[in-house]
Amino acid sequence: MIFYKTESEIALMRESCLLVGKVIAEVAKFLRPGVTTMQANNIAEQFIRDNKAVPNFLNYRGFPYTACISVNDAVVHGFPTNDILKEGDVVSVDLGVFKNGFHGDSAYTFAIGDPGEAVLKLMRITKESLYKGIEKAHHGNRVGDIAFAIQDYTERVHGYGVVRELVGHGLGRSLHEDPQVPNFGKRGNGPKLKEGMVLAIEPMINLGVKEVYYDDDGWTVRTKDHKPSAHYEHNVCIRKGKADILSSFREIEEAEKANINLSSDYY
Repeated sequence: MIFYKTESEIALMRESCLLVGKVIAEVAKFLRPGVTTMQANNIAEQFIRDNKAVPNFLNYRGFPYTACISVNDAVVHGFPTNDILKEGDVVSVDLGVFKNGFHGDSAYTFAIGDPGEAVLKLMRITKESLYKGIEKAHHGNRVGDIAFAIQDYTERVHGYGVVRELVGHGLGRSLHEDPQVPNFGKRGNGPKLKEGMVLAIEPMINLGVKEVYYDDDGWTVRTKDHKPSAHYEHNVCIRKGKADILSSFREIEEAEKANINLSSDYY
């Protein structure tokens, strides 16, 4: 069932979605060689609680951490660990908050130092594909229009692998609502987009093949060829003419540029 939000509900959702960006920005300030993703996870949880919100990933369907932090060939749902990050690592941070009765859920990929031109290009194209999908996220279109825009740009134009097993989703009082929002599909297919729908659009794009597998932990998803992956996610409300982006990358990008240990010249 698809739930359509009122203007007052959308205002509350915006608060949750904007807070997620601030949390990821706090993590961005911390990332550098020699630190661990477990430390980053703890920073995120403390910041969420300091802002009178709840980390909505923690214990969700048994997930034991606040943040999904996926390194290099880990696509999504990576467990934070005590392994030390190093120069050239690619780190995707995906997390969410629950506040005022609504969820926010966003993701961003960082490069520690220089991972190489091919990986930086993957990050740029994946981030650009998110906005190409958002361009199609307006009243009267269909979910397939979003999906096609992302797939066409990443897979057909640039030859990357588009993950099939994991998709975006509706968002609201529940972390995962209908409809599912794949990053692959046909124009004109899928549920019709109507005002008041809120979607989490999140391209997960691999440098190599599209195939993935699960680690023994049952959560961490890795690329089959062990090449890096990138992941960016925004929360958008469907409107007539143009999507209303409820989340923000502004604080994240500012922190990314200010941190000398992160590459920020890829976009």
